[in-house]
Amino acid sequence: MTGGRPTGAAPSLPAVASVAPGLPGRPWISQDWLDVVFLHWRVDVSAVAPLLPAGTRPDTMAVDGTDDGVTTWVGLIAFRFEDTRFPPLGPLGRTGRIGDFVEVNVRVYTVDEQGQRGVVFLSLDAGKLLPTLGARVATGLPYRWADAAVRKRDGRVGYAMRRHGTHLRSVLDVRVGPAITEPTALETFLTARWGMHVHRAGATRFWPNEHDTWALHRASVVSLRDDLVGAAGLPFALTELPPDSVLYSPGVTTRFGAGR
Repeated sequence: MTGGRPTGAAPSLPAVASVAPGLPGRPWISQDWLDVVFLHWRVDVSAVAPLLPAGTRPDTMAVDGTDDGVTTWVGLIAFRFEDTRFPPLGPLGRTGRIGDFVEVNVRVYTVDEQGQRGVVFLSLDAGKLLPTLGARVATGLPYRWADAAVRKRDGRVGYAMRRHGTHLRSVLDVRVGPAITEPTALETFLTARWGMHVHRAGATRFWPNEHDTWALHRASVVSLRDDLVGAAGLPFALTELPPDSVLYSPGVTTRFGAGR
């Protein structure tokens, strides 16, 4: 870690809540996120701040769960999408389903001028073409099409993906450990994020989400090779270091509200 507390840093916010605050209105999309692997590295805010949309700044949390004003986090998150639904449209039937696929994303942690805490996705690689194109158009998020697969056996969960048209890969394998009965403040900070900041059409919007409280397990890395974090504009050597946090969850059903 390098760098000191920024001059005139914003005051600390209340702790991140592990329970969703609830959506302001009816959800427009619902998805199952399953076999979620969270890998995180701590970085100085100076590595993240230039990558953020206008009106947001890095959200900060030190390893001990305090807000030191200079420590933020980079996440490499892999999971399976299942059963995407659009509640305003009613039941779509099997032919209207988007289908199941794997996603691997790179995300950082943000807070806006209204104090809303969320994430910014620097990249999202998805293993099915039509949902990738649809999500990119509908949300403005930086989705990319990839070959992606998941493997789960003997207490281990592994993901592998390669972005189409590039040599960029992410291959990770973790061993799932014991369930966490009381997550630390940092574990809650890294997983209980109730919205995302998205820059689109010249403005930064906050898209809220809700889901049940994460059922978390601690986990350990068996193997990791990743090009995505460096390609997203972060230090290339970051994923050559052991992650500072490794977590796993069987999954949740997530609902998103409209951006505002």
